Amino acid sequence: MTTYHCPRDGTRSPISALTWCCPVCRGPWDLDFTPSPGLALHVLPGRANSLWRYEENLPLSSPEVSLGEGRTPLVPLTDTVSAKLDYLMPTLSFKDRGAVMLAELARRLNPDRVVADSSGNAGTSIAAYCARAALPCTVYVPEGASPKKTQQIRAHGARLVAVPGGREATALAARAAADEPGVFYASHVFNPHFLHGTKTYVYELWEDLGGRLPDALVVPVGNGTLLLGAALATAELHALGLITVRPRLIAVQAEAVSPLAGAFRVGAEDLLPAAGHGDPAPTLAEGIAIPRPPRARQILAAVRGSGGTFLTVSEDEIRDAQRDLAARGFYVETTGVACWAAVRDGSAYRPGSVVVPLCGAGVKTGMAG
Repeated sequence: MTTYHCPRDGTRSPISALTWCCPVCRGPWDLDFTPSPGLALHVLPGRANSLWRYEENLPLSSPEVSLGEGRTPLVPLTDTVSAKLDYLMPTLSFKDRGAVMLAELARRLNPDRVVADSSGNAGTSIAAYCARAALPCTVYVPEGASPKKTQQIRAHGARLVAVPGGREATALAARAAADEPGVFYASHVFNPHFLHGTKTYVYELWEDLGGRLPDALVVPVGNGTLLLGAALATAELHALGLITVRPRLIAVQAEAVSPLAGAFRVGAEDLLPAAGHGDPAPTLAEGIAIPRPPRARQILAAVRGSGGTFLTVSEDEIRDAQRDLAARGFYVETTGVACWAAVRDGSAYRPGSVVVPLCGAGVKTGMAG
């Protein structure tokens, strides 16, 4: 197996140690992994119709817990904007891309139990894949999490712990449990295997677009797992000589909770000192309402390095975008419409081809009031 390393201080750890964060700075791990050369469009026909078709570019291979995740459709919305329908996943959200990697790793390490924390979608996904792997699982969620998501978590047999307070309190509770012996922390934020799962979103675009990528990738950002996966994929594809130009990364946050956008606009390399203090404002985009994302520095660097930017959307814009997509035939949850809300009028980005993800199904939250 590959090893973890800390991007801040260089500390390393074997993956088998179940050490969920850097023991020196308590920050997230990165992964020592370099894809093997050999991926090309002509080798893909006939491979598994799932994200595992890019197996040589993934840190794990020969999975036993797959539910057929990946290979979601790419559908045009306008002449320049297309949508990737990642809500058509086994658990109805893009989080399946990363969750399958975590569950497959946990299966191989055989811990006493798996714990996860989530505002909803990551929890439902981890619960489903742990069920597939026959692993005991506990999911921590904020007490105000969507009832439809908590029902889904319970349906997969996971133990649900509702934590008073918001997303930060939930994460702290899960991390305390993760420090106990024999626990695998299936963290979509701290464990980089999750990012290596979400990067397949871009590999699929590369394949579907005939060996190229759009001019811009518009991505909703809370903890930044899809954006960092996208940055990882574009760097790998470029290093392998499979693309010549990397797309701009356009990150979208809700105006109500936008610590990264605030830092980006003033040129900061990390969150501003005041970010995340006190309870965050309520927002319909609950899945990206993260006041202090642990990978903030990496997210800001990835967006700047791509020549991209941050956009924010209001609650009214989220409501309007959800209704607009529904009228076009796409029933998407409120977090999942944020990117369409940001770019639908065409004024927020430079001309060129754009792809937005529709990340979660509308049945998870219902229509906004």
